[in-house]
Amino acid sequence: MIKKLAISILAAWLIAVILGRLLGSSPNHIDLTAILSLPNSLYWLGADDLGRSIGARLLRGVEVSAIVAIIVTCVTMTVGILVGLLAGFYGGRVDRVLMQITDIFLAFPGILLAIAFVAVLGPGLNNLIIALCLTGWVSYARLTRGQTLSLRNRQHVLAAESLGAKVPRLILKHILPLLISILLVEATYSIASVMIAEASLSFLGLGIQSPNASWGAMLRDAVRYMLVAPHYVLIVGFSLMSLILAINLGGDYLRDKFDVRTE
Repeated sequence: MIKKLAISILAAWLIAVILGRLLGSSPNHIDLTAILSLPNSLYWLGADDLGRSIGARLLRGVEVSAIVAIIVTCVTMTVGILVGLLAGFYGGRVDRVLMQITDIFLAFPGILLAIAFVAVLGPGLNNLIIALCLTGWVSYARLTRGQTLSLRNRQHVLAAESLGAKVPRLILKHILPLLISILLVEATYSIASVMIAEASLSFLGLGIQSPNASWGAMLRDAVRYMLVAPHYVLIVGFSLMSLILAINLGGDYLRDKFDVRTE
């Protein structure tokens, strides 16, 4: 049931985005005669405070959110896995130094660090990605380090080491493959977290800038007209909720599938 619901929601968004591209939707087209209009035959989800199609901007916004989430997740996963593998495999001083650096980042909430970095770097898509990358690798590092510590002294790793296998081979062939499943689950949740972080920073005006579409910026604009055009904030809020819910449900499904204790 969970799997079907998650796939259905994600498939619906994917089809909508593809159709929006094929039909040539214009998220930045301004129609002053349609300001804050209710859903109708021309604007299926209504129009915003500048007369732009809410539906077209939602589709462009989900594209931006997906691109940001994928890039940030790939970068943070790579850095976090590297740090965690080195700390867990070598231990000792290497582990202490890397984990102290990790603990420094953990001492502050990730979203506050991202806000600080964006405030220093300036708003914009590129700086937003950099800020989220600087703060998102910590969870991967700690997770990978903990799993590596438990795998480091397994018999198959010790046997390969006794046969003369080098460190890169030990890590890439005998440890990392055993971490893929748990890291895949973590990446799924990370995508949802990055999308929320992107929307939060854009809501504060520190993320993607107008006229580019962003769900966070749309929510910020929608809140101003909540009493006169409640459909605006409801549509954007429900869209964000549905996508995050689908991704989290997918993560739950993967966690249950890979967790041997539930079998």
